[in-house]
Amino acid sequence: MPELDAHLPFESAAMPVTGMAADYVDGHFIAPHTHRRAQFLYATSGVMVIETAAGRWVVPPTRGVWLLANVPHTVRMRGVVNMKTLFVNPDAAPGLPTTDCVLDVSPLLRELILAASILPLAYVADSRDGRLMRFLLDELRALPVLPFHLPWPTDPRLNRVCTHLAAHPDDPATVGDWATTLAMSSKTFHRQFQQHTGITFGRWRQQARLLLSLEQLAQGDKILHVALQHGYSSQSAYSAMFKRHFGVSPSDFYR
Repeated sequence: MPELDAHLPFESAAMPVTGMAADYVDGHFIAPHTHRRAQFLYATSGVMVIETAAGRWVVPPTRGVWLLANVPHTVRMRGVVNMKTLFVNPDAAPGLPTTDCVLDVSPLLRELILAASILPLAYVADSRDGRLMRFLLDELRALPVLPFHLPWPTDPRLNRVCTHLAAHPDDPATVGDWATTLAMSSKTFHRQFQQHTGITFGRWRQQARLLLSLEQLAQGDKILHVALQHGYSSQSAYSAMFKRHFGVSPSDFYR
């Protein structure tokens, strides 16, 4: 696949950190693939939806996702995505993330990533370019992990529930409704859902609705329309929950 072949020089370069840039149209899908190095994906515009066997990450501007080496994943673009990618050796610096996660991107790190994405692959370690990359690694290690991950259950029955809710986030079915559908008690449903995802069903659905709504916001949909399509009774109810979770209102999120 040509777009994956484009990564190969950056993954096989001699230097411990390399950066590249690529632009994608709305809806573009990158099929399942892996990388031999850890990867940090960051978009200056648009939203990236990254999926692995362990779950889904929704990554808006001002955030980036760290994926460990050899993790199979897909990437789907929502809105026009200007992507910057770093490929990092696991031993490039101590204290780098040891799990897949979404990280905050400070204004300083953003500028470092933009600079790294246009550096030559064969930069000299003891040079301005080399020092810039070391500074970038220092910033990566200092970033806070953010709650943009949606864990996905491997149990086929619970997977069916989550797949349905991802396609129909406004579905108001209760735990009791789902327990009946799956021929189990509500108590068993609660216990198994938390066992397979690490969080309660109520929290999972709330997080799913908020993260899925980011994709529509990235495409310019009106906030009221997004709120109603994701199970909220009003724009104000959606905005209040959105601000509680992300710290800003939906209208301010992409500024």
